[in-house]
Amino acid sequence: MWLNVSSAPFLLTGFPGLEAAHHWISIPFFAIYVSVLLGNGVLLYLIKDDHNLHEPMYYFLAMLAGTDLMVTLTTMPTVMGVLWLNHRETSHGACFLQAYFIHSLSIVESGILLAMAYDRFIAICTPLRYSSILTHSQVIKIGLGVLMRGFLSLVPPILPLYWFPYCRSHVLSHAFCLHQDVMKLACADITFNRIYPVVLVALTFFLDVLIIVFSYILILKTVMGIASGEERAKALNTCVSHISCVLVFYITVIGLTFIHRFGKHAPHVVHITMSYVYFLFPPFMNPIIYSIKTKQIQKSIICLFSGQNRT
Repeated sequence: MWLNVSSAPFLLTGFPGLEAAHHWISIPFFAIYVSVLLGNGVLLYLIKDDHNLHEPMYYFLAMLAGTDLMVTLTTMPTVMGVLWLNHRETSHGACFLQAYFIHSLSIVESGILLAMAYDRFIAICTPLRYSSILTHSQVIKIGLGVLMRGFLSLVPPILPLYWFPYCRSHVLSHAFCLHQDVMKLACADITFNRIYPVVLVALTFFLDVLIIVFSYILILKTVMGIASGEERAKALNTCVSHISCVLVFYITVIGLTFIHRFGKHAPHVVHITMSYVYFLFPPFMNPIIYSIKTKQIQKSIICLFSGQNRT
């Protein structure tokens, strides 16, 4: 008979076996978190303040930066709480809410990357109709659709967590709550919670990747038909930042999936580290990629820090 610990709080876990070094480990984590907040915060400010950036491409970039900020603000309190203060306890409600936002925002980010691919497809394949297709209202509709898909699709697996009895160990394997971690602690039939995420991943991440790849095949086909080599290079250059962000996001997704599925004999610290890479690397890299690869963003950053007027 299971020990009834349903009402006991869940316990978060930092880096097992390295508890004595948590204060040292917290230094790079805090530096990355601050960099993510500053980088994405600056992007959002520039896109809001610079009228030259009031275009669909940059609106989608603002959505990406906002999503990265939300992911960071969702995980940062518990991660730093564990590393700094060894504060491991979290209530059931707070844990389920954190898991809901973490997983929802991952699907939202995938949807935004898909929307950005659509933006590049329209800009290159039908440039004369770009402004008439991607109007402000259309961008808003796409953004709302991406948000609704992300946040509504996670309701079915998260709601049952509130009703499950928890009579197994209440120790989680990360410094934040994940659906797959929590459901394993339930003393109930979790068949739906096991199957639904697999179907959801297939209908979101996998499908998004296929559509993005297909859109770039059509983009390449269009670009190869441009007579001027200079014009071809210019067209492809507008896609470099987006392609880089797509690679950063989906490679970390694939890496995390492979570690969980096929790395059962890998040290537990590898699993934990890969999870942090998944949640921190894309939000950290996206502002850097766009700052380096997008001339208009570069110009706006220079104007911001030099005090020049943006025209």
